[in-house]
Amino acid sequence: MALVLLPGLNNLIEDISDEKKLAPQVVEAALREALLKGYERYRRTLYLGISEDPFEEDYFSNFDVALDLEEEGYRVLASKIIVEEVESDDHQIAIEEVRQVAEDAQIGDTVVLDVTPEKDDFGRMAAATTKQVLAQKLRDQQRRMIQEEFADLEDPVLTARVIRFERQSVIMAVSSGLGRPEVEAELPRRDQLPNDNYRANATFKVFLKEVSEVPRRGPQLFVSRANAGLVVYLFENEVPEIQEGSVRIVAVAREANPPSRAVGPRTKVAVDSVEREVDPVGACIGARGSRIQQVVNELRGEKIDVIRWSPDPAQYLANSLSPARVEMVRLVDPEGHHAHVLVPHDQLSLAIGREGQNVRLAARLTGWKIDIKDAQEYDQISEDEKVATLIAQRQEEEALQAEAEARLEAEQATRAEEDARLRELYPLPEDEESYGEGDGEEGGEEVAPTEAEAFDQAEPTVDEASEETPGEDVR
Repeated sequence: MALVLLPGLNNLIEDISDEKKLAPQVVEAALREALLKGYERYRRTLYLGISEDPFEEDYFSNFDVALDLEEEGYRVLASKIIVEEVESDDHQIAIEEVRQVAEDAQIGDTVVLDVTPEKDDFGRMAAATTKQVLAQKLRDQQRRMIQEEFADLEDPVLTARVIRFERQSVIMAVSSGLGRPEVEAELPRRDQLPNDNYRANATFKVFLKEVSEVPRRGPQLFVSRANAGLVVYLFENEVPEIQEGSVRIVAVAREANPPSRAVGPRTKVAVDSVEREVDPVGACIGARGSRIQQVVNELRGEKIDVIRWSPDPAQYLANSLSPARVEMVRLVDPEGHHAHVLVPHDQLSLAIGREGQNVRLAARLTGWKIDIKDAQEYDQISEDEKVATLIAQRQEEEALQAEAEARLEAEQATRAEEDARLRELYPLPEDEESYGEGDGEEGGEEVAPTEAEAFDQAEPTVDEASEETPGEDVR
């Protein structure tokens, strides 16, 4: 059939390419797929109101669309197999018919035929389908471009502008800074700050949390205002000593969305100095608090405690409970990371914090289980007895866990040996292909995997039980 003309096809491809920031080849591929879907729709409409749709899901898999950019048009092509007797006109063609134009044709060969319908027969429904599919394919390509553009960004913090609201999420416009136009990113409710005012066109610094594939939506950007990485970035920008490397952030514990409204957002940052003469805490706070105030302003008034990291666990634990004053730290179970912290009676509530926030953040920052005790009422003998009981329970649990893991490992090894024996008796096709050829004419003998090799094929063992999650390590 004749070529279906599309006047202005080249200009259309160029305009879409410029508008969507996509390569012309990508636009052409999307257009071909859309026209093919339109042809499929055209064929199905022929049966509307007459009989049931006879086409299966992959019925049109042998069809394709060819664009002719010189003459500005397209053709629909079908690949058909040459057979003796035709059972499907869309997939087969009789050899007698083919030999009228090609005498050397053989049964089983494939020929490509032009099956383009007349332009007037295409119909409005098919044209509408083509338009819808083209728009969807272009959106999909844009999302894939977004995924590639943002997946490997060195700087995960972006400047975002509020566009609109969807349910409890804020939709923001972000740019990768690579000269590309702004794209949409989602700020979920759990990643928002309670003190933020998300009004239209307001700008915020956000942390690029992930670029993930969402069903029926394609690649999506998810950003966060509650991620600890945002705090690290803000300090790095405000403190020259961190940029130079003389001061480093060791760990961050953040509670951006406290469980109660009575407790505000709070962050603890542990810092250390590479150079002895540099005060890491003073460098982060700045003269009269100027540097840390910039960070607090960006986080809309969030409380930030900057404490000095120490290789001595007792000193580190005492520092982590700032601003409370600590009298003594007892590492009652160093192996289990359990400590008793003794504070004066008037410092007890300050050390614990409102609804336990201060000690909770200190525990996350250090990775230790912290029990705050009143120094005046502390009975060391009775407390040691309680701790001894807890240590015995922990050791018993660890022994049971180790026993379970050893039993699982033995079961996996036994299963692997049995699998190896069965594969030796009943080799799989891939096993037969992998056997080496010997010197004889019939090839080498079959070699069963050794016990060690069979053990290597076993499934990985269960990881050891994780301990309490410490502060995020940013070294």
